[in-house]
Amino acid sequence: MDKIEHRFKAKLWVYQGKGAWHFVTLPKEAADEIRFHNPLARGFMPIACEAAIGKTKWKTSVFPDSKSGSYVLAVKADVRKAEGIKAGDTVRVAVVVKSAL
Repeated sequence: MDKIEHRFKAKLWVYQGKGAWHFVTLPKEAADEIRFHNPLARGFMPIACEAAIGKTKWKTSVFPDSKSGSYVLAVKADVRKAEGIKAGDTVRVAVVVKSAL
């Protein structure tokens, strides 16, 4: 399986629902490529990935977001603490997703 890598800058934001999860939204072009290479992913199906912000890397998933038409990446507390980032900060992100094709 091939890997699809995207590097981008995005603003860290807080979900206003239960739990105060922090996310970044992937650029539309990245979402389009991920969808193309994972045609069986439908609905709210997450897609496994490896993510990195700064020197911190972790295994996670990206989730479809109907509001933005893209995918969102949750940024857990230990990543935010390790990188000294907070909601509203613009961060450099790398996401690697395996292609299902």
